[in-house]
Amino acid sequence: MDADKARKLLDEAELIHSAEVVSAAVSELAAQIKSKLADKNPLVLCVMTGGLIFCGQLLTRLDFPLEFDYLHATRYGPDTQGGKISWRSAPWTSVKGRTVLVVDDILDEGVTLAAVKESLRRMGAEAVLTAVFTDKLNGKQKPISADFVGLTVPDRFVFGFGMDVDGAWRHLPAIYAMKEDT
Repeated sequence: MDADKARKLLDEAELIHSAEVVSAAVSELAAQIKSKLADKNPLVLCVMTGGLIFCGQLLTRLDFPLEFDYLHATRYGPDTQGGKISWRSAPWTSVKGRTVLVVDDILDEGVTLAAVKESLRRMGAEAVLTAVFTDKLNGKQKPISADFVGLTVPDRFVFGFGMDVDGAWRHLPAIYAMKEDT
């Protein structure tokens, strides 16, 4: 997406959650995660690329021992509709016998996160918990519920705070929804 198109898209978008609301939600999630995992020395796995912004900010608020790694599994690529799961990178750190916290940007239909969780269990993880920053209220039956959820978002195409639109605006500190066609 070129810069002019990206600016126009943001100018026309609707603010769903401000940067202040987003930051407060990250802090609240960190407190919830700390109360559950502070004594577990968990392996925190960031789901690339969407989970990067949330995970980076979350990690700075977790003041207990943990290890960090990443994985890359996606159903989207350049598209706005989910398709077949594509595994691009498995974690480098062994999950065998570990408590694992998977961190991602959004729980949309839940297919990718469910597949990631099942794969980590097959790799020998003792426990797999999930933290998503947003849960989309799409009315669909999801194959998984996240253990930790920051905020909910409407059933619209949202972007910002890890979620992109055609490669743009992933880095925004707030969450927006694309303009609805009328």
